Amino acid sequence: MNIENISSVLQAQREFFFTHKTKDLEFRLEQLKTLRKAILKYEDRLYEAFWKDLRKSKFEVYETEIGLVLEETGRHIRNLHHWAKPRKVGTNQLLHFWSKSRIYQEPYGLVLIMAPWNYPFQLLINPLIGALSAGNCVALKPSELTPTIAGVMEEMIVEFFNPRYISFFNGEVELSKALLEEKWDQIFFTGSPAVGRIVMESAARNLSPVVLELGGKSPCIVDSDANLKVAANRIAWGKFLNAGQTCIAPDYLFVHTSVKNEFLRLMSNKITQYFGTNPRESKDLTRIVSEIKTQRLAGFLGQGRIIAGGEVDILDRFVSPTILDNVKPGDPIMQEEIFGPILPVMEFSNISEVFTFINSHSKPLALYYFSEDSSRQAEVLGKTSSGGACINDVITHVANPNMPFGGVGNSGMGKYHGRYSFETFSHQRSVISKSTRMDVPVRYPPYRGKLRILKMLLK
Repeated sequence: MNIENISSVLQAQREFFFTHKTKDLEFRLEQLKTLRKAILKYEDRLYEAFWKDLRKSKFEVYETEIGLVLEETGRHIRNLHHWAKPRKVGTNQLLHFWSKSRIYQEPYGLVLIMAPWNYPFQLLINPLIGALSAGNCVALKPSELTPTIAGVMEEMIVEFFNPRYISFFNGEVELSKALLEEKWDQIFFTGSPAVGRIVMESAARNLSPVVLELGGKSPCIVDSDANLKVAANRIAWGKFLNAGQTCIAPDYLFVHTSVKNEFLRLMSNKITQYFGTNPRESKDLTRIVSEIKTQRLAGFLGQGRIIAGGEVDILDRFVSPTILDNVKPGDPIMQEEIFGPILPVMEFSNISEVFTFINSHSKPLALYYFSEDSSRQAEVLGKTSSGGACINDVITHVANPNMPFGGVGNSGMGKYHGRYSFETFSHQRSVISKSTRMDVPVRYPPYRGKLRILKMLLK
């Protein structure tokens, strides 16, 4: 889609929205079913595209992309009638005599969804499901860093959907900038906090509501009483999933001094178990998205002491799963989100040291704590803040559609997944319906002698 065509495409979408067709629940359900049909038709093409852009295995593509999206689509299809039903709420009948109060869910209108490259399918289509479910028209902008995947998604959307309903803008950064110059009824952005600020500034010009799904350095803590074998299994899986290019990946590890050596031995063994003695040959280890980002990750390897991994091939976009011990809080690797398969390790002897460190930095998107002590678990949750958290696991909270997913502070604003997606893309409209059979005169002037009655009504 050319930059010159943006305004005309969006104007056509606005005109379509004001036909009010998208507000019809049966229309929405039909579109969600069409989306599911489209995904199933293009499933094999998507596997091929993911292998070309990220060398990502079919299992991982289905686990983290296609499977999650299909499940989300089905959930919206099953529950849309229930979610969209006006919700009755209580009414003060002394003040609002013969009245009924309801909350209606109505679509915002024309929504822009901008997705990143690390989960290019899931993070574009999952928000789309919520936007369609809520009755909006949508403009989609995928990442330019995964061009093959973006191309397949564009073909899929163009084949199955009217561009007046869903438009697809596939192009470079200049196209993203041009889209942000337009007026939107809502913007949904997933990406870095730095770009999130740019999106928010653009939205502010038109007072457009925004949902920002950002990131940050998500801490992982292994305490002295943790089940070390299970912790090593789960942390190694979560850290090296998608080659660490996950916004909720454990970014760095705090491990108790008394168990550090044993835990790092177990983690090193897990890397070998998962990816073999030569991870470069593993078909289960995703590649880094670009040579530039691979070079950036290579720059972190001179810090601390390499316990496992440490191999890099810039041209192959390969970084082996790596553990760095003896990392210091002031090291460059601790100043920004890593977004790669490198796990820096720091040790602690008192959990208060961990609280001090975490709370002195921006609130993370996720926090992970491994311990068998329920009182310690409660203390960690009570003395820290994060978008989400797992106790004795990592990442899996994102896969429960019954819970909202989103950040807090620097890691984002707004929630989605399941019903929360429907509500995020809906304006909650409060409506009171009052009978005309009786009109209580206390609210009308003149007010002399009515204050006592008003105070009684407002108690």
